[in-house]
Amino acid sequence: MPDPEADAWQISPAQATDFTEVSSSSPPLTLAGSPSKGKQSGLASLVLTVVELIRQLMEAQIVRRMEAGQLSDGEIERAGQSLQSLQTQIISICEVLEIDPADLNIHLGEMGSLLPKPGSYYPGQASRDASILELLDRLITTGIVVDGEIDLGLAQLDLIHARLKLVLTSQSRLI
Repeated sequence: MPDPEADAWQISPAQATDFTEVSSSSPPLTLAGSPSKGKQSGLASLVLTVVELIRQLMEAQIVRRMEAGQLSDGEIERAGQSLQSLQTQIISICEVLEIDPADLNIHLGEMGSLLPKPGSYYPGQASRDASILELLDRLITTGIVVDGEIDLGLAQLDLIHARLKLVLTSQSRLI
């Protein structure tokens, strides 16, 4: 005879209709680009955007260290070639996935965008429309310590507890 309590704990797959309504007063985070390609390459665009963010952060740190005289000519040359190679690889992947490299950005509503407009940011100089990249660059340059706990869950169930201690700073500040 089937146990009536066992049926109460069954998990069934979500239906497409379960995700059709989103209740939010602010617009959702969106990747730039055309909606038709967004559904096909949304995750790829997001990953490439994160890679581009990290590439630009590294570039800003190289510029700062170069201007402070902390890098030799050989290190500057190697860093420049590496950044150029990474940028070429990002563009190549964009071409394969039919993503416009100019669309690698996340618009965060009132907070602005993740990446600055091309040519609008130079490390150490203020800009009118600050981006998250600029904020991260300044935090890395200054240094910041984050200490906290995060509970990740699903369906009102706490599933993962993480205790974090993060030091975010430029390598040159550790020397």
